[in-house]
Amino acid sequence: MGWKTDFRSFYYENAPEPDNPVLESSRSALLVIDVQNTYLAPKDSVEENQRWQPFFERMSRTVVPNCIRLVARCRAKGIEVIHARIACLTPDGRDRSLSQKKPGFNYLLLPKDEAEAQIVDELAPNPDEICVLKTTDSALTGTNLRLILSNMGIKNVIVAGIFTDQCISSSVRSLADESFDVIVVEDCCAAATMELHQQELEILNMIYCHVMGLDDVLGYIQE
Repeated sequence: MGWKTDFRSFYYENAPEPDNPVLESSRSALLVIDVQNTYLAPKDSVEENQRWQPFFERMSRTVVPNCIRLVARCRAKGIEVIHARIACLTPDGRDRSLSQKKPGFNYLLLPKDEAEAQIVDELAPNPDEICVLKTTDSALTGTNLRLILSNMGIKNVIVAGIFTDQCISSSVRSLADESFDVIVVEDCCAAATMELHQQELEILNMIYCHVMGLDDVLGYIQE
C-alpha cells in the first residue's frame, strides 16, 4: 500500500500506478489555502466546541505542524510558497461571491484587515511571498493566481490547507482544468470530519490530482 494505490475511487480501482512526480524547484509551487484564525477559534457554545473537537485536534496535532515542515522544506529548496486566504475587500462584504453570502457555515464575512481573516501565526507568509485574497472557494476563480503561476513558469502545484471538501477541492479542480499538475498533501489538509476528508480525497485522486502523504512529497522535492 502507498500513495500510488491509496485513495482510489470506483473509476480508478484498476488503473495503472502513476509515475513518480518530478518536482523541480523552478517549476513547482506550494499553495497553502485558508489556514486562518477564524477556523481555529473556539465556537460560540460548548456543544459546538465538542462537535468540532476532532477537527481542532487534527489541525493542532497534524495539519499545522505538517504544514510548517512542508513550508520550511519548500523555502529551503527554492520552491515558491504561495498563500491564499478568504478575505473581502469591503467591510460589509458586498464583493463576496454568492457561496460566501448564503446562510450557514459558508457565510463568511472576513474583511481583509480583521484579525479573524489573517493566516495563523505559525504559517504567516514571509515578506517576499505571494498571498492572494479570494472571495470564492477556488483560489484561481476569483484571483489572478493562474496568471501569477504562468508568469513564474510553474507547472506543478502542491496543495495544503483547509477545507478538503470545499476550498481545497475547488482549487484543485480549477488548477487541473488549467493543466497544472497537482499534488494534494493529505496529512497537511483537513475537512470538518475525517469521513468528509477521506471521501473528497477519493473523488479528487487520479482525476484532478495525486494524493500523497507529507513524507512522500518531501522525498520527491528536488534541488
